[in-house]
Amino acid sequence: MSFPVWSPDVRETVTQILARAVERYPDNIWLDFQGETYSYADMDRRSTRLAHGLAARGVRQGDRVCSLLDSNVDSISLWLAANKLGAIHVPVNTAYKGSFLSHQFDDAGAEVLVMEPDYALRLNNIEDDLPQARTVLVRGRDLPLPEYRRLQAERLTAAYVGNDTPHPDVNRPGDLCMLIFTGGTTGPSKGCMISHNYACNIARQILKREARDQNTINWTPLPFFHMNALGGSILSSAMVGARVAVFPRFSVSKFWDDIERSGATIVNLLGSMLTFIANAPESEAARRCFGQIHAVRGSPFPLEIQKKWKERFGVTITGSHNYGLTEAARVTSLADDVVGPPGNAGRVNEDFEVRIVDDEDNEVPVGQPGEIIIRPRHPDIMFSGYWNRPEDTLKIMRNLWLHSGDIGRMDEDGFMFFVDRKKDYLRRRGENISSQELEATFKKHDAIKDVAVHAVLAGSEDEVKATITLKDGIRISERELCEWCLDKVPYFAVPRFIEFRSDLPRNPVGRILKYQLRDEGCTQNTWDREKDDIHFVKR
Repeated sequence: MSFPVWSPDVRETVTQILARAVERYPDNIWLDFQGETYSYADMDRRSTRLAHGLAARGVRQGDRVCSLLDSNVDSISLWLAANKLGAIHVPVNTAYKGSFLSHQFDDAGAEVLVMEPDYALRLNNIEDDLPQARTVLVRGRDLPLPEYRRLQAERLTAAYVGNDTPHPDVNRPGDLCMLIFTGGTTGPSKGCMISHNYACNIARQILKREARDQNTINWTPLPFFHMNALGGSILSSAMVGARVAVFPRFSVSKFWDDIERSGATIVNLLGSMLTFIANAPESEAARRCFGQIHAVRGSPFPLEIQKKWKERFGVTITGSHNYGLTEAARVTSLADDVVGPPGNAGRVNEDFEVRIVDDEDNEVPVGQPGEIIIRPRHPDIMFSGYWNRPEDTLKIMRNLWLHSGDIGRMDEDGFMFFVDRKKDYLRRRGENISSQELEATFKKHDAIKDVAVHAVLAGSEDEVKATITLKDGIRISERELCEWCLDKVPYFAVPRFIEFRSDLPRNPVGRILKYQLRDEGCTQNTWDREKDDIHFVKR
């Protein structure tokens, strides 16, 4: 199939999608939070009132509004409210704390922060690192407001004012609707600038490949600080008047009960979740729901696990045959009625050009692995660059192609296969982790001379390992070091493995050879957190 080199295609904004949904499906349920439901009209009114409240607190077009919120109605209301003002929504990973959190808040330069009450307490330790922030809106009524030295805290409920007069729509398709921060796998995390049309195009791509209509109920436990839930579930559903059933925190034991309650027909999960449910004990709710779920999406999704979903639960379609990254999502895809070879990531779709190249950007032969590079065929369908980082944007856009840093290959029929990451990276259970930020945290400990944080394979997934050299004459146990970091790093970044060494492998100019550490994996001297008695809250 041949595609035009460049064409305008459809161009939309988040606010246009919402307005059209409210006009066509005002009373359809859009969001279902475990039985707490909101129609399209409800969400339009809520977000308009919050937009007036944000405007009264100084939020203007182009401003950033940062949040540290769980998956609840206020999170979506805030996104829509910010966009109604022409402002930029910045949802931050709720596991972040300390320097991980202050980096993203400060980089975005937001004056208004919106937070859960327990997360708001994290600002006490980083308040001085946020010179531009001034107001913290805190969810809930039960707990007292936190007291800060400089920041002003107030209830988020106070920002939902009584005025529901519509705001004039100031957005254009190329304007920014949100910043989504990368995991910072090779350096400090960077804010990907997401335009309105880019977010809408992710939703359009979903609808082109999947059969969805007003009767679709998309169940998701995925967080609202990732594009999967925001674009793939929330926005795509709005385009057809469908419903999204949101489960705030994934639970194997509660999965089938909520599937039955919600009537879910499509489910979005991450790799380990797919396996946990497929291997879970039998349940009456699962038996009653046999055949209810039409499609289950997720990656990675081994063939044997796909088979279990079909045989045990009556699912018709399994898998997510697509490839993308935050900078350019859904570059390849596959329609549900097309059967491809096992393990494929789909074919290049009509929105993008893709090449597989060597280190000199020469295209490699079919079947040979190389770096995946990408460019758009239409305006505003991939990221608009990195926020405040023009040099990093230029680096990734070498020769005017987006260099993904991923290794892939193409077969003779045009199917793409993901092979590996090109750069040093860490990814654990669906979360990207900045090794640089994690190393910087460990280096703050008085006992540590040097540290290399890297991935090691444990079973079928990567886990985090910290290989460490200690200062002369200082002794500390691996357990003590692990306990020290529990309140300083996100839960998913806490190393499972720690190993002390007298020195780290280095190249002639002194750089640590992480690939060698990865290849060595766990040795007889490696401490394993899961074999010790360490427990922590995953928040």
